Amino acid sequence: MSNTYGKWLKAQREAAGLTQQQLADRALMTRSHISHIEAGRRMPSEEDARRLDMALGTGDVLTTFRPGTENDAVADYFAPVQHLEQQASVIREFAPSLVPGILQTEAYARAVIGRSFPSMSPTERDRVVVARLKRAEILKNPVTPVVWAVLDEAVLRRPVGGAAVMAEQIDHIVALTESERIRAHVIPLGLGHHPLLDGMLTLMWFDDQPPVAYSEGLRMGRLHDSPSVVEAFQGDYTLSLSDALPLKESLAAMKATSKGFRDHG
Repeated sequence: MSNTYGKWLKAQREAAGLTQQQLADRALMTRSHISHIEAGRRMPSEEDARRLDMALGTGDVLTTFRPGTENDAVADYFAPVQHLEQQASVIREFAPSLVPGILQTEAYARAVIGRSFPSMSPTERDRVVVARLKRAEILKNPVTPVVWAVLDEAVLRRPVGGAAVMAEQIDHIVALTESERIRAHVIPLGLGHHPLLDGMLTLMWFDDQPPVAYSEGLRMGRLHDSPSVVEAFQGDYTLSLSDALPLKESLAAMKATSKGFRDHG
């Protein structure tokens, strides 16, 4: 993230004669969060930026020019989430139809991204694939973020990219789970309806700011930082997780599905 935004925020704060703590109190944020934004280590959410604008009397400048909104390798509505994803200490994912982005293999990502209309040029497709794979680099840290993934069984059975691509993709999730880098649980199709079935959901927690939720549907997504809304999503996630297969059974289901793709692909 460019530090231009953070430097401008710092200049406006100092011009107003405020310390980081005083601005944090006015904007209902933590001092460390302000410090991270000013240092260019974090992008504020839209709500954070709105409160900063109000606290500093800067109109809608901080809201309009948040870093990352110019990143055209990801959808406009996802750019803020991508930055938050890099800072989260805990991430919980739910996917009803496709593997979550941070868990996708390159072949799977290409298969998903390649199914667009109008079609992307090869260069544009490569750029989007690279941006998606870059998100997975957070898993290179062996400790943080703590990642939980709840996958609807439909995610495992839909042959995105063909049998070989799916077998590789499922094996990748199994490897991450068996290495204890993530926990992955499968919600069986036989369960029927569950609270998360309507769309994709990501929950994120941080060391120095309140948790957020991100929900996504067809060509649209929304970042939620309202405490009541986030708490409701957390409740839905917990309820669906309680109906998912235990870890051992989830691993067995994933391995069996992968073997089925390899045997009959």
